[in-house]
Amino acid sequence: MTGLQILLLDTPIDYTVRESARAKHAQIHVDLRGVVVILPLDSTRDPEAVLRTNAEWVREKQSHFSQLSTRLPDRIFKRGATLPYRGIPHTIIIETRSYSVVDPARRELRLAAHHVNHTSVKRAVETLYRRTARTTFETHATEIAAEMGVQYRRLEVRNQRTKWGSCSSTGTISLNWRLIMAPPAVLRYVVVHELAHRLEANHSDRFWFIVERHETDYVEHNQWLSENSHKLIFTREDC
Repeated sequence: MTGLQILLLDTPIDYTVRESARAKHAQIHVDLRGVVVILPLDSTRDPEAVLRTNAEWVREKQSHFSQLSTRLPDRIFKRGATLPYRGIPHTIIIETRSYSVVDPARRELRLAAHHVNHTSVKRAVETLYRRTARTTFETHATEIAAEMGVQYRRLEVRNQRTKWGSCSSTGTISLNWRLIMAPPAVLRYVVVHELAHRLEANHSDRFWFIVERHETDYVEHNQWLSENSHKLIFTREDC
């Protein structure tokens, strides 16, 4: 259903309703694109009642994304434009080559012309970022796991909208590929953070002690993510 509106805390809120076979209970999703109430198939829940019950949370989320929208980087995907790579602006170069590479010395993203012509500059950059992210993550994870004396089952490169990383109870480490745009020390901190969960599942004092042992400036890096996460947005669809 589209074009719906409700008054929440004296504020008109536009929203849509979507049914999902995967949903087990009513959910509310808020992002830059708006508010969506997700209901299980054949649900009898009233979406307006769901929104009213969570009115304060919905308004807080809307306020957050409203502020975020004013801080989002203006990405331009074309020859000569710059994008962050490991915290440093890199210029997009399109040339005849077998595959795309990052040239740190020249601070360039050298894209294969045939890939750009077949897809787009945006897709070629994302593919390059994801590939280099996996290599970087795996290198850090292998080294840090050895330092900590822990093991993990596998490493997944994902595009979580609200998380930079996670560690499952079965030992799968998931890391957001957009971290490849962050400064190297911040990226490494996230890997340390997730591997520390192999020793301590929660965020207790013991957990942070483990993190600090392997990343002494973790407070600074954590703060950087809190204050600069908008700089790691690739496109508005990531929000």
